[in-house]
Amino acid sequence: MQRLQRKRIVLGVGGGIAAYKSAELVRRLRDQGAEVHVVMTRAAREFITPLTLQALSGNPVHHDLLDPAAEAAMGHIELARWADLVLIAPATADLMARLAQGIADDMLTTLVLATDAPVALAPAMNQAMWRDPATQANAELLAARGLHLFGPGAGSQACGDVGPGRMLEAEELAQRAADCFERGLLTGCRVLITAGPTQEAIDPVRYITNHSSGKMGFALAEAAAEAGAVVTLVSGPVHLPTPQRVTRVDVVSARDMLAACEAAMPCDLLIAAAAVADYRPEVIATQKMKKDPTSDDGLQLRMVRNPDILATLATRADRPFSVGFAAETEKLLDYAARKLQDKNLDLIVANDVANPLIGFNSEENALTVIDRQLTQNSFAQTSKGKIARQLIAFIAERYHRN
Repeated sequence: MQRLQRKRIVLGVGGGIAAYKSAELVRRLRDQGAEVHVVMTRAAREFITPLTLQALSGNPVHHDLLDPAAEAAMGHIELARWADLVLIAPATADLMARLAQGIADDMLTTLVLATDAPVALAPAMNQAMWRDPATQANAELLAARGLHLFGPGAGSQACGDVGPGRMLEAEELAQRAADCFERGLLTGCRVLITAGPTQEAIDPVRYITNHSSGKMGFALAEAAAEAGAVVTLVSGPVHLPTPQRVTRVDVVSARDMLAACEAAMPCDLLIAAAAVADYRPEVIATQKMKKDPTSDDGLQLRMVRNPDILATLATRADRPFSVGFAAETEKLLDYAARKLQDKNLDLIVANDVANPLIGFNSEENALTVIDRQLTQNSFAQTSKGKIARQLIAFIAERYHRN
């Protein structure tokens, strides 16, 4: 059920005895990597407490439509937009009837009308209520509108009857929720991406850095998350928003970046898009360095090599499938091929930063990918967002082939 990784599930709980199963369902969804927000009807709170579901989901439980505090935080419209799936379990006969008629008189029914996400119902009621023509007509109408019906199952019921109307068990409901999502190219894969520049301090106010904006690395992180990956993005100092469903770790220096990457290991796939400084000042002054007004002498700094992050990670015993970037101003493909072999990489992405149209801080890029057989695959100039998706698809195919 890796398809539930990082998925956002709104679990609606209706007022039936099967509400006790909702606690186990929350646990099953979270075990599979989903984030869960619970919305309860008033009747549901008579069967199970909000505190129980809050403790299991790790999020506040929503139940009052007109609660000013809830609306100021994450009200029904925000929840409707947030959700990847709305799953209502149990869905009582009353709740199904209200949904069929488009009635929006509480938090849950209003959210269902407001969301563009798929909606799934797990019916739970007495077998006679389920067989009733009105309930059957409502179920058919809801299914015709595109809502998913998970069950009901058949068996003994709390009232003593035997027949259809039992809510499916939590494990099966979690599986059916996962089935609502297409399997992505990198579903369940742990992907580590580096992005942006590093800053190497000279003194408390000065540092050495480069022109990298981080845009390519952030676009790759977003594309990998869209492909279903569990993404950790280790970024140098940039002014970019964190892509949704991506865990971001901010660092400053090359040594900081290496430490953050090693802390994120092991992973399945490494994409090193950061422009890491090769050198740093040997000594960092503790106070701001002042120029001598009586001398025209320049400033001399002794530089020492930084650790090679990519080579270090790509030569570990538990090495991931490793993809590097070569940002060059000349002999692009020659230098990239040499870096591929020297650093024990699976793929290297060559980027001509001498071209101002696709260099640092640009909105577009054009790339050539070289593999271990030195086969070249070119990606024509386009936006960094689009080329990131193309590149992730290519890398995913090679990763799975490997």
